[in-house]
Amino acid sequence: MINKSNKKKDQGEKENDSLRKQDEEYKNKYLRALADYQNFEKRIFEEKEEIRINANRALIMKLLNFLDSLDKAEIFIKDASLKLVKDNFYKLLKEEGLEEIQMLGKEFDPYTAEVIDLVEGDKDNVVVEVLRKGYRLNGKVIRVAQVKVTKSKFQMSNQIQNPKR
Repeated sequence: MINKSNKKKDQGEKENDSLRKQDEEYKNKYLRALADYQNFEKRIFEEKEEIRINANRALIMKLLNFLDSLDKAEIFIKDASLKLVKDNFYKLLKEEGLEEIQMLGKEFDPYTAEVIDLVEGDKDNVVVEVLRKGYRLNGKVIRVAQVKVTKSKFQMSNQIQNPKR
């Protein structure tokens, strides 16, 4: 009888160990599935955010031409209402992350501007005129500025005398 109860105890302990192992396996599978689902949710959120940012970028790129037109109109038409519309429009774009790249009087940077013309000056590579404004959207350059840059008188005269062929 004692032998039978010992056998039942051993068998019960084996079943307990087996159930504990099975319980641990289910728990690990559950935790893995939960982690996978959380990663999936995070990836979907990031993809949606990227789509939203790209859609905004595309729309803002199209609106920059309109902003340029407002800037040009403001030069020729001195009207307080036009200035108000342009300022409000720019403020709206700024709230979406748009910022103008300030170039005038600064050293030329090929990552934020392209040279349209070289003019004679005292210092090399200084932006003296902005022909078309450049912009960043959320810290990334979306349109480079078009600028006039100075070259020293000495270099300008050398280029005229010895043009590259």
